[in-house]
Amino acid sequence: MRPFFVVSLLFGLTFGQTASLCAPSEYTIHVEKRECAYCLAINTTICAGFCLTRDSNGKKLLLKSALSQNVCTYKEMLYQTALIPGCPHHTVPYYSYPVALSCKCGKCNTDYSDCVRERGRTNYCTKPQK
Repeated sequence: MRPFFVVSLLFGLTFGQTASLCAPSEYTIHVEKRECAYCLAINTTICAGFCLTRDSNGKKLLLKSALSQNVCTYKEMLYQTALIPGCPHHTVPYYSYPVALSCKCGKCNTDYSDCVRERGRTNYCTKPQK
């Protein structure tokens, strides 16, 4: 094992959170609209990584709110907007997407995060890229 990983893991186990393993990561989003002729590949950053979670054995004795698990989520973010090419005039050709500036381990906020990844959902283009 690499020394940095071992030190980060020990630090996280000692202090309850491995924030150094939850960080912005490069990600490509493929965006297309049915009305538009092209697909757009957008490079952005998302939060990804490991967060220490403590799962209690006494689940039936605790409130449901006490059982939530920590995930790697946005601490600071901004939204950028891209123009999808090849859209007719009656279609809004813009797509807004989040850019992670910094990340943290915490509860997943469904106001701005997809907390459950659906199986079978793919991230690719069905139309030509521009």
